[in-house]
Amino acid sequence: MIKKINLKEQVNSVTELFSYLKVGQLNNHMLNVLKAENRVLDFHVHNQSDEMFYCIEGEFDIEFEDGMTHLSEGDFIIVPKGTLHRPICKKLVKCLLVEMEGTLTKENTGGTYKE
Repeated sequence: MIKKINLKEQVNSVTELFSYLKVGQLNNHMLNVLKAENRVLDFHVHNQSDEMFYCIEGEFDIEFEDGMTHLSEGDFIIVPKGTLHRPICKKLVKCLLVEMEGTLTKENTGGTYKE
């Protein structure tokens, strides 16, 4: 039987900040949840994959070369491949990230992604 996933339950099961929990796979795309707080990543680009950020709970910003986009609970944004960006999380935020396998690396996650 196909198993349903509750995103809030899954993200609440994550015990460490910045720890990615794979909750699914859609074709060649990974779905990861994580919690982040007081974190600003370096600007980076994903040349091979778009990236989707879905804000499950809390709020955060994504900075681009031409400005900032604020996301609150229930919002999502798709960052097109080749777009310079960086997430800025001041308070606790719980997110779902969707991108092609191999997109997340230690370099573009501040060293916290474990393959």
